[in-house]
Amino acid sequence: MRLIFVSCAPQGHSGNVTCLDFSSNGKYLASCADDRTIRIWSTKDFLEREHKCLRANVELDHAMLVRFSPDSRAFITWLANGDAIRIFKMIKKDDGTFSFKAASEDFLQKHKAPIVNIGIAETGKFIMSASTDTTILIWDLKGELLASINTNQMTNSYAAVSPCGRFVASCGFTPDVKVWEVCFGKGGEFREVARAFDLKGHSAGVHAFDFSNDSHRMVTVSKDGTWKLWNTDVEYKKQQDPYLLRTVPCSSSDGSRVALSPDGRVVAISDGCNVAMFDTTTGKLEEELRGVHSQGITDLRFDINSRFLACSGDKAIRVFHNAPGYRVAIRDMQDMLKKAQNEAMKQRLQQQIREAQSALDAALAAPVE
Repeated sequence: MRLIFVSCAPQGHSGNVTCLDFSSNGKYLASCADDRTIRIWSTKDFLEREHKCLRANVELDHAMLVRFSPDSRAFITWLANGDAIRIFKMIKKDDGTFSFKAASEDFLQKHKAPIVNIGIAETGKFIMSASTDTTILIWDLKGELLASINTNQMTNSYAAVSPCGRFVASCGFTPDVKVWEVCFGKGGEFREVARAFDLKGHSAGVHAFDFSNDSHRMVTVSKDGTWKLWNTDVEYKKQQDPYLLRTVPCSSSDGSRVALSPDGRVVAISDGCNVAMFDTTTGKLEEELRGVHSQGITDLRFDINSRFLACSGDKAIRVFHNAPGYRVAIRDMQDMLKKAQNEAMKQRLQQQIREAQSALDAALAAPVE
């Protein structure tokens, strides 16, 4: 598993990096740190010697969390001291770079406990913020509060918006993950937040969870020493429940993060300074990355194309080729090749296998920074 990119001073952050987010167009990685800056990195530079970034300054505060807007032309942040959401617009300049302009007003201070996550729906219809005291707030994009959810989970350890933009979910002290649908009318007006379904099966509290890009799969990691993969492509309004696909032993600890590659093939789990990567089809441990950071990992993200895995901790961001993803994809296609009935399908699969193998070889041969 090759490390292809490391951010470090003077180009990178001078403070501890707390959050990462890839844009949905695949072009950018955002990072924020307690050095009062947000950095925007170009993903195409990951494979280059030079790693340039653009810097947005956070006046008299610092951002703890950062999330791109669906059109990749803005991002939202959570202010550490202001305890509120601030929106930054990305204004493209003639030279192709960006300048950054903060909204004239921050969102109102509504949370009464430390924040665990923020998110913005891919539909552009709402923003979510969640705090440790079991509160999830749903906002419109202008900062008007639409709804408040009490998760009844004693404490929230994590919450997120699904990639499809329909759902918000939370986990915490209780052994289940709760999922709600944020409902809008045909005219785009907010209607209600309705309970959708629960993921039940862990025997202890859940550290974190993640969705596949189509929101048809979810992965959870728990204090019970396992991660679970779920099929969430169900008609919950007809009382269909999500069903468990796999349970796999793993190491985790308070603050562990889990990332499911957008194509659903690989699960990455952080445990302190280490990362483990698993094949979702078999549950096989594919890679163990030890001592990735000098401090506990604060965030873990795959890019939208499942090519890279990025993680943060200490003052650095580290990006790896998703070699397990290529290997799993090759195995999947080899299985399909054995079952292929016609010659055109066989030739197409053989070509795709060759291309994936070539990409894997190139990834493994990439120089270590």
